[in-house]
Amino acid sequence: MDCLFCAIVNGDIPSKKVYEDDRCYAFLDINPQAPVHCLVVPRLHVGSLDEIDGESAEAASHIIKTIPKIARELGLGNGYRVVTNIGEDGRQSVKHLHFHILGGECLSENMA
Repeated sequence: MDCLFCAIVNGDIPSKKVYEDDRCYAFLDINPQAPVHCLVVPRLHVGSLDEIDGESAEAASHIIKTIPKIARELGLGNGYRVVTNIGEDGRQSVKHLHFHILGGECLSENMA
């Protein structure tokens, strides 16, 4: 498998780690769209939300429960946005489930 995020999780490609545990890994986006832009990925490879099954549902659930902790550690006490892109039309650039945490300023209401 040739997956950028799997390589980052495995330490084969360097990243600016924000958080990690046995089920997920969070790191700063190299092309930030907000003053704070972090990606949270499951250690288990799953392509997107469209591919969720039993084991990956647990990994995704764990990430959803962990995002508020990561956001606090990033200083986003005044709010933040969580986004996941799915498929070509959803502009998913890496085919590994990931959640963007965006914040650090009052974000635009425009999601495009």
